[in-house]
Amino acid sequence: MSDQTIIVDGQTLTIESVEAVARGGASAVLGDQARERVAASRRVIDEILSSGQVAYGINTGFGRLAEVRIPPDQLEQLQLNLLRSHACGVGEPFSEEVVRAMLLLRANVLATGHAGCRPVVVERVLELLAARVHPVVPSLGSVGASGDLSPLAHLALPLVGEGIAVVGGETLPGAVALERVGLEPLCLAAKEGLALINGTQASAAVGALAVADAGRLLGAADVVCALTLDALAGTDAAFDKSVHEARPHPGQGESARRLRRLLEGSAIRESHRDCGRVQDAYSLRCSPQVHGAGRDAFDHTRRVLTIELNSATDNPMVFPDGRVISGGNFHGAPIAAVFDYLTATITDLASISERRLARLVDTSLSGLPRFLVDDAGLNSGFMMVQVSAAALVSECKTLSHPASVDSIPTSANQEDHVSMSTWAARKLARVVELGRQVLAMEYLAAAQAIEFHRPLTTSEPLEGVVARLRERVPRLEDDRFMADDMNAAADLIIEMR
Repeated sequence: MSDQTIIVDGQTLTIESVEAVARGGASAVLGDQARERVAASRRVIDEILSSGQVAYGINTGFGRLAEVRIPPDQLEQLQLNLLRSHACGVGEPFSEEVVRAMLLLRANVLATGHAGCRPVVVERVLELLAARVHPVVPSLGSVGASGDLSPLAHLALPLVGEGIAVVGGETLPGAVALERVGLEPLCLAAKEGLALINGTQASAAVGALAVADAGRLLGAADVVCALTLDALAGTDAAFDKSVHEARPHPGQGESARRLRRLLEGSAIRESHRDCGRVQDAYSLRCSPQVHGAGRDAFDHTRRVLTIELNSATDNPMVFPDGRVISGGNFHGAPIAAVFDYLTATITDLASISERRLARLVDTSLSGLPRFLVDDAGLNSGFMMVQVSAAALVSECKTLSHPASVDSIPTSANQEDHVSMSTWAARKLARVVELGRQVLAMEYLAAAQAIEFHRPLTTSEPLEGVVARLRERVPRLEDDRFMADDMNAAADLIIEMR
């Protein structure tokens, strides 16, 4: 467990802090200034109620029912009904780490002070997080506008003693889960149910963790590529600094720099420096361009998502001067678009990795033993590893069809253009995981191929990469069950830098 404490203030949350809370056990507390903003926002709501004004979401119905005024004595029931009616998700629940990220992000958006809830609502969300009460949130059912209504309703129900939550590995009714950790059900005041479910926090939670993983994948891709290039007796000429300064995309230049550094000092490279080969295949020569496109997409996605993490996405929005304005900040278009962008570039990363792997196992292209094993024929070696990689890449390609260009009208055409941001985030997470598996397969094959060059060695950093794999996975001498080898290599991909 981490002793790090994240201050929830609606302004300074980062992808790293989301991951620290979701995966690393860091705690989160409401900042003092944020508490004051939240309280000021609530005073605006109380003044509207006491004045008898009609305001959407405060004393009216929701969506297409916005014209229906709700009597004061039914406002609490209205908020409870809202959570119950909107909890219509289906499918496999989100993972515990995604739910933890959702709780943190929901608290952070309330902390911006534009939702009109009481400070106790934000504090209770953070108490669920601290007590490790994890609402069961189905992963399917959100169109990403008016935000992630269905998953956020499932997230909120245990706060009021309803829904389902997991505590200590046991799935319990919401009221029992609260009792188990010594918390009372929260009685929602006017506007607070709506404040808990309007926004993009399911999309952003899935996306934030996927983006964090994508960053690690991009680092590992350069390392694995360098190992493969040296195993294939490739040239590092195409990574020359001058080439990449002439086309100064930042990500491309960074990947080329890393590849140069990783290959520096390789005895394998020096052994064929004067062999006369002019250039390598695109999957080797163009790796900085492909990897670099992924780096640039990652940087752009990171910027957009960080803005989203600290944005007010409620509707209506409450302002300190007393205005309550219906807007559209709940629409997930900004993050859906960048999630689709990053998905496409990670798919390309997996695709070029599979092509390098294919060259490693093809003796006519590699000059290495067929399928990287002695006594081929009796042994199939890495034949099916490449087949599996091809299958995963094909799946990535299908998943790269953009979600953000799709829309389907909902709520009697009141919500007639939606973002599909949650699907975009889930696709990104899936492609990142598949990409990790593909890189792991290339890693296994490249390490095996390097060892066919012995006694020549590759560079010092790459020898370290081979040695780390060999601590977990022995060299393939004869055919064996390889699923465990691939899983071990996939674990190591996460640790590469």
